[in-house]
Amino acid sequence: MDSVRPLPTRRAFLRMSAGALAASRLSAFDKVKTPRPIRKGFFLSSFPDKKLPLIEQFKMLKAAGFEGVQPHALMDQEEVLRARDASGLVIPSVAVGSETRTIGNPDPKVRTRAVEALKLALRDAKRYGAPAVLAFAGGVDEKVGYAENWEHSQAGIREALPLAAELEIKISLENVWNNFLLSPLEMARYVDAFESKWVGVNFDIGNIMNVGWPEQWIRILGKRIDLLHFKEFSRKKHEEEGLHKGLQVEYLAGDNDWPEIMRALDELSWAGWGVVETPYRPPGVATAERLRQISEKWDQIVAS
Repeated sequence: MDSVRPLPTRRAFLRMSAGALAASRLSAFDKVKTPRPIRKGFFLSSFPDKKLPLIEQFKMLKAAGFEGVQPHALMDQEEVLRARDASGLVIPSVAVGSETRTIGNPDPKVRTRAVEALKLALRDAKRYGAPAVLAFAGGVDEKVGYAENWEHSQAGIREALPLAAELEIKISLENVWNNFLLSPLEMARYVDAFESKWVGVNFDIGNIMNVGWPEQWIRILGKRIDLLHFKEFSRKKHEEEGLHKGLQVEYLAGDNDWPEIMRALDELSWAGWGVVETPYRPPGVATAERLRQISEKWDQIVAS
């Protein structure tokens, strides 16, 4: 018959508890000290000085500490490749957002132009070595109904899916202010309806702030998220000055709960690109200095 182990004395129990607490604190400390597997990227459309030659823009991004850049689609491919190779930047994704805002339009000719733009973006991405393109799931307004946009945008994206599968490039749909996909459950359902590994999400953290909380969306969208846009948002400026003014705020000076956002990503063991996109630029700051500032803010966010 097995002997019954005696219960520990109160003093022994306290020693054991203290040791366990110290170990848990050490474990948590080590976890925080471990760099998160998020790579530093820059959304090219938000570059502070677009008058500079593309190759100079890329080199300045590299000098500021960025690893990658997300250019727009339909650019001169050779120019982009020269800038990529001269700078050493990686291109993780190509943006074709504005051109696909009409992919759910009731006019077949308008939809076709959007689908063709998406296909061209997929070919751009293949040429650049990018695994994804950023696209929009159409948009809703007084002329395009919600259900109508759902039906037509799904059909339009499906037209491009065979090419995406052939090229092995993902179509990553961004949450934008298009009056559509206004909850994480709905966005998850929309993506899952394609039943394709070639459709995912380019999740914009700042764009969600006027309708919800990014950490909640991240936990629901989960592994559907292919790439993140790091964008700050001020609810106060939004309420007092207008919607788009909410984006006119420096990183870490808005209402984004970055530590909680990072915790949500940690829970998913998420790894990928965190691409900064900010329309905010403080007056009197030179381009190179502004890029350095943004790079340092990125580091603070990811370490939070």
